[in-house]
Amino acid sequence: MYLMFRNRNLVLQSLRRFNLETLISRRRWIPARSTHSKPPPPDSKQTGIFSLAGELASLVEESSPHVDDTKPRSRMELKRSLELRLKKRVKEQYTNGKFNDLLKTVIARPETLRDAYDCIRLNSNVPVTESDGNVAFAFDSMAEELSSGAFDVVSNTFSLVARDKTKEVLVLPSLALKVVQEAIRIVLEVVFSPYFSKISHSCRSGRGRGSALKYISNSMSRSDWCFALSLSKKVDDSVFESLLSVMEEKVDDSSLSVLLRSMFEARVLNLEFGGFPKGHGLPQEGVLSRVLMNVYLDRFDHEFYRISMRHEALDRDSQSVEDGLGSKLRSWFRRKAGEEDLKSCTEKDVAVRVYCCRFMDEIFFSVSGPEKVAVDIRSEAVDFLRNSLHLDITDEIDPLPCETAKGIRVLGTLVRKNVRESPAVKAVHKLKEKVRLFALQKEEAWTLGTVRIGKKWLGHGLKKVKESEIRGLADSNSTLSQISRHRKAGMETDHWYKVLLRIWMEDVLRNSADRSEEFILSKHIVEPTIPQELRDAYNKFQTSAAAYVSSETDKVEALLPCPDPHDKPVFFGDVVAPTNAIRRRLFRYGLVTSEGYARTNSMLILQDTAQIIDWFSGLVRRWVIWYGGCSNFDEIKALIDNQVRKSCIRTLASKYRIHENEIKRRLDEELSTIPSAEDVEEEIQHEKLDSPAFDRDEHLTYGISNSGLCLLSLARVVSESRPCNCFVSGCSMAAPAVYTLHAMERQKFPGWRTGFSVCIPSSLNGRRIGLCKQHLKDLYLGQISLQAIDFGAWR
Repeated sequence: MYLMFRNRNLVLQSLRRFNLETLISRRRWIPARSTHSKPPPPDSKQTGIFSLAGELASLVEESSPHVDDTKPRSRMELKRSLELRLKKRVKEQYTNGKFNDLLKTVIARPETLRDAYDCIRLNSNVPVTESDGNVAFAFDSMAEELSSGAFDVVSNTFSLVARDKTKEVLVLPSLALKVVQEAIRIVLEVVFSPYFSKISHSCRSGRGRGSALKYISNSMSRSDWCFALSLSKKVDDSVFESLLSVMEEKVDDSSLSVLLRSMFEARVLNLEFGGFPKGHGLPQEGVLSRVLMNVYLDRFDHEFYRISMRHEALDRDSQSVEDGLGSKLRSWFRRKAGEEDLKSCTEKDVAVRVYCCRFMDEIFFSVSGPEKVAVDIRSEAVDFLRNSLHLDITDEIDPLPCETAKGIRVLGTLVRKNVRESPAVKAVHKLKEKVRLFALQKEEAWTLGTVRIGKKWLGHGLKKVKESEIRGLADSNSTLSQISRHRKAGMETDHWYKVLLRIWMEDVLRNSADRSEEFILSKHIVEPTIPQELRDAYNKFQTSAAAYVSSETDKVEALLPCPDPHDKPVFFGDVVAPTNAIRRRLFRYGLVTSEGYARTNSMLILQDTAQIIDWFSGLVRRWVIWYGGCSNFDEIKALIDNQVRKSCIRTLASKYRIHENEIKRRLDEELSTIPSAEDVEEEIQHEKLDSPAFDRDEHLTYGISNSGLCLLSLARVVSESRPCNCFVSGCSMAAPAVYTLHAMERQKFPGWRTGFSVCIPSSLNGRRIGLCKQHLKDLYLGQISLQAIDFGAWR
């Protein structure tokens, strides 16, 4: 006991000597007490004696750096703080194993509705410090209506009918109903998200599309068979009643069930399995869709663990005779209880391993073991989804080998299993790549030189046409003078020269597929006039380089030492960007021609210069964030450099009717937001460093971080006689212009993630929306999604 008190006094004395002078100089020495102990009476002998905990707390507080509370927080940090505030209110209602009366005690409170409205404004990138007088007074009356059951759901909805033959009807909530749905969403996530399974990557912090792809790629490297299940079902009465019964296991609130049922009957929940990719910020995905879908599919997540246990731990045929059933079952439970990362698993190899990952209504399976086990697991999973959850499966594809070269489509990308190359093979492939790049550089230099000569030829031709108009220089016997007889009277010289070129091009390009200016000048004008010896030398070099790349590599690899047959190959999961699908979308959106050459986007010409650049920058920004870790990112960089950047320059050149080089010179600083191929890597690092941690949380940015780029065209400029406000929820700014929304595609579920909006409903095609300059920029750059727009502002 004496030693304990002696050590305590030594600690206090050393700490006081370390910081006492500083505390006295600041005049902030305050006798501290433990926050958990009662103060001693005034006449106690312990007066002036401080507890050890109090002394340490005081010294740590004084020595710690001062925290700057005035530093502005990002909008996702503010959203997180609002959700935590609601979380405390929800947890106060937990009694007897259930959450009771959540509607009346939590949701139907003015402060809760206000916080939900602020979350909507943050999703719309509207500062919550700004006051909105249009709705600030309505929270008290809205709370009373919700508490008394008088809130009318139907009157707070509006319908949009498609103008095409389908006559598709989309029912969307008004701003008041959207606030109620946002409050319900936060409350239900607080209740159910702690119970969600590990395989679910769509409703918790730290889990999203990125974590799902990382898990899938890691599991592919350890698996032999893989398959994906895509669900399809428009929620009907049976599914919705089953959903309510699942919710009642943890929530005891009949009034909340009545409110959700009224939303379902009004068709404003917009809850659908399949149909369109989830998490892309599409208007047809309801506010409550994410949490309700995960609550319903949580039954399947837990069923997967039973399937996994049956095949991994209880299968007697897959274990050796000396292994006991109890030991294997015990190891299975240990693995599942402590499994945080596939890389941390150091157990012995066994016959069967089953991996599963689910993002909303897309489910991925991979199996390490025989094909029969993979087929049985797929059959059991499909039977449970159909018979117990009453859901349909869109594809009936059998399990595929993981080593297939094509790969499997998961979450809009391709995932495949590859073998990691040895250092010697890497060196051979690196040499091959160097030779290929050297040949490509020579080809580009050849094309550039021939095109430059061809442009000089065009200038020389125009000079000859002008000389033919001068009598002293004209040659009456030349072909040009004979053709000039067909020239119309009064036709300008430049116009006449263009007519001659067009007639000549129609004759030359009759049997040619490539119609670009560079190709015509290089192949049809300059190359036929180059000496034959020079052309033969160039063609021989290119042929030799191609032959070396294709055949010499195999010969060099054959000379390498044979690998040890006892060494097992090292596999890894490879995520591949869908470049073929991206190229098709570039053509569909008018950025490239059918041959793949950049062209002018006519729908963007009427917009301002900054808005045009923001549109192209938004596409590049999405590609950089989404595909920065893909193995074929070099192809994405080539698309950025050769298609997107050139299309932006040509669109601006057509807008101002000047040459492309002049646009590059005048708008060099503005065009820097569209990085070239050499600057893309640096752009990726800037995105990682500049964005706060909360802004990278896919739970908080759900529907925003993966929203695709939409195409808008200028409809009209707003005038005083026809005013218009911004359609974004919570924004009260005036809109300087009205834009038309174009639905360019409707991908079948599951679709490819190409950077563009994948499935805008036909009922929104051609709809006009008013946007202020800030929110138009946010929509282009991916800071907000189409879900932030109130399409019912004009009805």
